[in-house]
Amino acid sequence: MSQLSTRHLLGIKDITKEDIQLIFETADNFKEVLNRPIKKVPSLRDITIANIFFENSTRTRLSFELAEKRLSADVINFSSSNSSVKKGETLIDTVNNILSMKVDMVVMRHSSPGAPYFLSRNISANIVNAGDGTHEHPTQALLDAFSIREKLGDVAGKKVAIIGDILHSRVALSNIFCLQKLGAEVMVCGPITLIPKYISSLGVKVEYDVQKALEWCDVANVLRIQLERQQIKYFPSLREYSLYFGVNKKMLDRLDKEIVIMHPGPINRGVELNSDVADSEHSIILQQVENGVAVRMAVLYLLAGAR
Repeated sequence: MSQLSTRHLLGIKDITKEDIQLIFETADNFKEVLNRPIKKVPSLRDITIANIFFENSTRTRLSFELAEKRLSADVINFSSSNSSVKKGETLIDTVNNILSMKVDMVVMRHSSPGAPYFLSRNISANIVNAGDGTHEHPTQALLDAFSIREKLGDVAGKKVAIIGDILHSRVALSNIFCLQKLGAEVMVCGPITLIPKYISSLGVKVEYDVQKALEWCDVANVLRIQLERQQIKYFPSLREYSLYFGVNKKMLDRLDKEIVIMHPGPINRGVELNSDVADSEHSIILQQVENGVAVRMAVLYLLAGAR
């Protein structure tokens, strides 16, 4: 079996193009497994995985848990909202207590950027970053790129527009790194207040007109407005945001080509994306969810092989 170049998946920035391609090839095999009548394989039968979530999550957590169970791993779920963290226990103490129960791998989401890196230097288990603050969300970027490859045949040479709240999005940063490693062109689009100042230094195009971004791209990955991470107002109202930066069917009808619509979820319907777009034939949003399980199975399987 080919191996990943790293013991952890902390961010797309830290893995190679070959790593990404190996994950995709492995995910292809697991996608076949998921479409069988018996969807389970014994690949991680002797591995124990702890899902440690210090932030709310529905999709990512369920997707990881399903991936782990499909691989026959033993699963422990930890939520900080009903744990000793509330009593002042440190991150390292919390994790060490979990590891003393002989846990092999940790899937972690944390509100502090860099928390998985800190953990990887202090504990022996494999770490998978399920999102750290506004920094990275590597498995989301992998499943997004995998979905583009599945739909369009290849990622190389494709034009991908990431539209919405770029400033607060860990999905945007991971997607930029992943798409560029695979040879795609990337554009970001949104209100000027939600586009980070440094973004053009990453080699992406910047656009403030959504219609122009849609005309340019082959794929539009539309992001949610992350109101829970915004301490100040970045635009007057959600209605105004929807008016100027929301994607609707009329905009797609004006194009002289078909484009692919993606969204990492959860969707704020009627804000960044109208239902007539989210539920249209252009959309591969539900395929992204399905692919998420296969890609996360691939990541867990390959990291377990590196043990």
